[in-house]
Amino acid sequence: MLFAAYLVLFAWLITKVPFFIASGLTSAQLIILFLLKVLAGIFYGWIGVYYGEMAKMVDTWAYHYESLQEYQLLLHNPKMFFTSIFQTSHEDGYSRFFSSENSWWNDLKRVSFLKILAFFNVFSFGNYYINVIFYSFISFFGPVALYRVMKEVFTADKLVIVLATFLFPSFIYWTSGLHKDGLIFLGFALVSYHIYFALKEEALSVRRVLLIVLGALLILLLRNFLIVVLVPALLAWLLSKKIKWAPLYTFLLVYVLFFALFFSAKYIHPALDFPAATAEKQAAFMQLSGNSAVPVRLLQPTFYGFVQNAPQAFTLSALRPYPTDVHHLLSLAAALEMIFVYTLLGMFFLFPKKERTDDTFFLFCLFLSFSILMMIGYSVNFLGAIVRYRSVVIPFLMVPLAAQINWKKIRKIASVSY
Repeated sequence: MLFAAYLVLFAWLITKVPFFIASGLTSAQLIILFLLKVLAGIFYGWIGVYYGEMAKMVDTWAYHYESLQEYQLLLHNPKMFFTSIFQTSHEDGYSRFFSSENSWWNDLKRVSFLKILAFFNVFSFGNYYINVIFYSFISFFGPVALYRVMKEVFTADKLVIVLATFLFPSFIYWTSGLHKDGLIFLGFALVSYHIYFALKEEALSVRRVLLIVLGALLILLLRNFLIVVLVPALLAWLLSKKIKWAPLYTFLLVYVLFFALFFSAKYIHPALDFPAATAEKQAAFMQLSGNSAVPVRLLQPTFYGFVQNAPQAFTLSALRPYPTDVHHLLSLAAALEMIFVYTLLGMFFLFPKKERTDDTFFLFCLFLSFSILMMIGYSVNFLGAIVRYRSVVIPFLMVPLAAQINWKKIRKIASVSY
């Protein structure tokens, strides 16, 4: 009964929040999209119970049970609840920013998420599926924010943008379950949304600054290494708009400079050894066990090592899983989705739209997504984890791709053939 009451309450609330109303989506559309997100979150939890060991999907329930302990701590010792996030028993204290072990920063990802779930438990009385409703409501701001940007940038049919933003299978599944990915995507969406409209309106209010900081903070807390790939994408975007340089050349120049900095920053300070941090993260993943692990070449923390591993990194994160990688239901769904993406890519080259778009935002989406995919490919050797990690960039890639396909021409050809 409590689940049903909360579901009705938040479905109604979705239609009353000004931010959602301003999206241009009807009340019915907002409710349907929200309910689909809740349904995906419930399915995510169900998979964790009945299919978790085979698909390595037990994390979500582990978070839930640990959050119940945090909930008790919040009730009985609120001071400890809030101060414990800053405590560390590691010898290096608060250093080792990018390290995958013996690092306060690495622990912060888990601790931060548990604290958030603990607040949910106050109102849900520790019910996992009610927490899914709360999480769906908060994380729903992410795709709505990106949708509001995408419909400004691209001239495609509204339905195309809605489908590519909200309903791509891996995106709605992985960002709706009780895990960090939905909030990480919210972080990227908040930053993108408020910078886009600040540039468009040529004004940056205090409110926008605070929400940009909030978005960056979510990324920093929950997957800190993604901040490294966000910075050059934002800088290139801002330079293209403010200095009026040719967008493509601006992005290429900024990325060449950051690529050089990536390998030379260790000479400024040893803690800024980004290649070593990436290689360490790959080594940490290779020590784990799982059904979706694939053999990979060990990454050497040198310029040549990154060049040598680049094809492998791109293949892992952007092209797999192949049909031959299918071992269970989730990997089958991921492989089918990749076939669909290949089909969309083929349609993009065969039936491109001729209308111009906002090149700077298009390049921002492309360079940001490619950077994240490469970072994932360099450091992760589990296909299941790769599919989950890359879900946060799916709308940044799929909306520009789908929106630049000439669907009218395709429908015309199909009708003639029929």
